[in-house]
Amino acid sequence: MVGKDKAVRNDSVISHVNGRQEPPNHTNGRGSDDFDFHNVPPMSSVSSEKGSGMSGAIFNLVTTVIGAGIMALPATMKVLGLIAGVVFIFLMGIISEISLELLVRFTHQCKATSYGEVVEHALGKPARIVSEVFIILNNAGVLLVYLIIMGDVMSGSPKHAGVLEQWFGNGFWDDRRIVSLILLIVFLAPLCALSKIDSLSMTSAASVVLAVLFVVIACVITFIMLAKGKIDSPRLIPEFGSKAAVLDLLVVIPIMSNAYVCHFNVQPIYNELENRSPERMNKVGRWTTVICVLIYWLTAVAGYLLFGKDTEADVLTNFDKPLPVKGSEALNYIVRVGYICHLILVFPVIHFSLRQTVDALAFKGKPPLTKSKGRCLGLTCAILIVVYLASVLIPSIWTAFKFTGATTAVSLGFVFPSLIALRLSRHGPEGLSSRETVLSWLMLIMAIIVGIVGVVGNIYGLQS
Repeated sequence: MVGKDKAVRNDSVISHVNGRQEPPNHTNGRGSDDFDFHNVPPMSSVSSEKGSGMSGAIFNLVTTVIGAGIMALPATMKVLGLIAGVVFIFLMGIISEISLELLVRFTHQCKATSYGEVVEHALGKPARIVSEVFIILNNAGVLLVYLIIMGDVMSGSPKHAGVLEQWFGNGFWDDRRIVSLILLIVFLAPLCALSKIDSLSMTSAASVVLAVLFVVIACVITFIMLAKGKIDSPRLIPEFGSKAAVLDLLVVIPIMSNAYVCHFNVQPIYNELENRSPERMNKVGRWTTVICVLIYWLTAVAGYLLFGKDTEADVLTNFDKPLPVKGSEALNYIVRVGYICHLILVFPVIHFSLRQTVDALAFKGKPPLTKSKGRCLGLTCAILIVVYLASVLIPSIWTAFKFTGATTAVSLGFVFPSLIALRLSRHGPEGLSSRETVLSWLMLIMAIIVGIVGVVGNIYGLQS
């Protein structure tokens, strides 16, 4: 099989050298496992209209990555310590970018237009169904987190005062269910009703600006407090001295690995990229990784230094109390309201991928959603209703979020991309280099270990 693959690649190289494009020669004894990538028809139609530029694609991908999970990074820094936390954020960014470029390469090679399609080409129909179910569970869980956080920050919760309560006193706005419903109808539904992801480029850019605003304010406050000597000495390395500390480490690992998962939106963004090519999409991925690593570093370090051992799992809840700096009350409002606006603008980008996946499973063979406004609006309404009802019924979803981070997010970000690369490289015109093969295996093993460790840690935490 290895010799046959080398022959295929050599034939392709010879064709380019001779100045003509010819399909590679295959022996008559080719097994049914071999896949002719030169004659793969697209599994669904892709619009030929002018797409989004590089900046729009970068903003959309950054928006997919940076969501409510960024608020948990200061708490992970509290567990890992400053040195290990900074290193982990960087390493996870590099690993995620490697998996992203492998996914882009083989998405282009087999002409897939969705995450599920490239999984089907590599691993078969059952694996596609599993991946699409994972996307639905992951994205629905993310939207649920967003809606609950927006409701809690605006209306308040038992642990902290809400923005509306602090502004207007007690009233109907103290009820998270009412506030969430108003946010859903007035802000989220109109954005989610858009049928193309490049229509969200401007909102994505605004959401990135708001995320940067949060980071800048947090860093400025941290710098002022450092200058005044009001920052306690931070932990530099993880603590292993107790069962509780080890359990915290087990929970933190999947949260950190979840921070960069955006792979389910790669195909829609790539499909609508102007003059698309793997090279251009890789530039989008690399810029996205650089931006996210910088934002994550600043957020995690500033948040942890500000609140130290009192850092909450959602650092936004720490901003309801005055800080020992001038104008902290106004800054606290800006941080909370600004980040709620950020989540409002991120919500439709995640919803887009969820809607596409549900449509692929429920309405296979139907025209694309861009050609069927009725089906698009119907799916949008159904998804928003389900997410809202779940947010009403589930008071706290952090445990569920940790489970999805250890299962669906790790699978979508690392397990499936590594399996796709290892599988399709054996049968396609482009194989993996020896270094890429080793990296793919290491990424697969790492993802499985992180998933198992995360699930075990969460189960043990529930029992204790």
